[in-house]
Amino acid sequence: MPTYIILLGPPGAGKGTQANAISEKLGLPHISSGDIFRENIKNQTELGKMADGYMQKGELVPDDVTVAMIQERLSRSDCNQGALLDGFPRTPAQAEALTKMLAGFKGQLNVVPYINVPAETLIERLGGRWTCRAEGHVFHEKYNPPREPGRCDFDGSELYQRDDDKAETVTRRIRVYLEQTQPLIEYYKQRGLLIEIDGTQPIDKVTKDMLASLPVKN
Repeated sequence: MPTYIILLGPPGAGKGTQANAISEKLGLPHISSGDIFRENIKNQTELGKMADGYMQKGELVPDDVTVAMIQERLSRSDCNQGALLDGFPRTPAQAEALTKMLAGFKGQLNVVPYINVPAETLIERLGGRWTCRAEGHVFHEKYNPPREPGRCDFDGSELYQRDDDKAETVTRRIRVYLEQTQPLIEYYKQRGLLIEIDGTQPIDKVTKDMLASLPVKN
């Protein structure tokens, strides 16, 4: 039976890093909803055109369009043994649609690891990033500071903080994520599928705990 895993975690939790590590370890494709949207829009598929039409108007893409994109991606041969889903589902309604979809693939959701990191830690991680104007090299006030404050180590250009990395923006992003995702977390918790992982640990330890929580061992 195919193995399907959903990975949840707020911005700054290290979800992308863990998704890549788990995908490589288990030999399962990492399916990112953002990548699927970009692929469909770039290739001007029918679903991509529909999604782009809503996005151009500043409207949310309806669930049926999103679900159809995910279903098409999971139907490809590289997903025959399952997949690691990232960014989908986002709501209990999408979660219900996913359950029905996976049944059509003769599979079911196996586990939902949730990388849990306190909001103050997320703000510290995301709010301390500085980018160089010349080449886009990224530094961090605490975790990767430049040798000379305000200057890039590689080209000497000025470091600036992108709007996305400013504390107030980061705080808002995290608050919105937690508000929107809480119903989904509760949904999977009630079904005994959610496993909380301490995301404040070193990266290797988070990966180890993630692998220990999964139903397949490689």
